[in-house]
This record gives sequence, structure tokens and C-alpha cells, in this order.
Amino acid sequence: MNPDDDIPVAEGVIIRAADLDESFVRASGPGGQNVNKVATAVHLRYDTTRAELPERVLVRLLAIAGSRATKDGVIIIEASKFRTQERNRVDARERLAALVAKAAEPPPPPRRKTRPTKGSVERRLKSKAGRSTVKKMRGRVQDD
Repeated sequence: MNPDDDIPVAEGVIIRAADLDESFVRASGPGGQNVNKVATAVHLRYDTTRAELPERVLVRLLAIAGSRATKDGVIIIEASKFRTQERNRVDARERLAALVAKAAEPPPPPRRKTRPTKGSVERRLKSKAGRSTVKKMRGRVQDD
């Protein structure tokens, strides 16, 4: 995956390389002697205000991104899973592509309300009555 290539995500949805901004920082975690010297972690910024995404995808993307999106509409993905800069860069781009692909999917249809069947209502009421009589029988025994 070349850093200068656009990323095709879905039908008619492309992440342009020009909209991406990468910066490299020192990562915690695995790295041995290099951990304090080499900047391997990637901060990938995707500016949605410049992105040429359909409006419905853009709205869903910002909703799905949650805390990864800033108030300015920039999505920030941090990748520091691997020990090399290149693998972290690929990982960040793949995670962004997965996020945009999920936003490009149409939302599920709203749930249709259903009513319980007459038989299930009758069975429920009968069992409630049965439990009621069992609990009434737990009281004190009275002599007649």
C-alpha cells in the first residue's frame, strides 16, 4: 500500500491520499532498544471537511468515529501495534478504510413493532394467576 495512493473503500467512495495527514511519534510498547529512539507510532488524520464523500456517508462516519473525531471534523487514528513505521502506517490506513466502509453501508431498517399472540397473552396471565395463588398459600394457617 503506497502512501501516495488513494484508498478505494466502497462503490463510489474513495479516501483520497491528499486528505490524509500522517505524523510519527514515539510509541510505548514493543521495540526493544529502539523504543526510546525511533518514532514508529502513526497519528493518521483524515480531514472530512475536505473529503469528497457522499453526505449520508459523511454524517454516519462522524457518528461512528465517536471520540476519534474532533469538533473540526478531523478523524484521528493512532496506530502503534507494530514495531515498524511502515506496518503501523498500513494498519492505520486499513482501520480508517474499515471505518469508512462501515459508514458507507446502508443503515439497517427500523425495527417493526410486533404484538404478542392471543395464546401467549393467555398463557402469561394464567401463569401469573398460578404464581399468585402459590404466594397466597404461603400465609399463616387460620383455624375455622
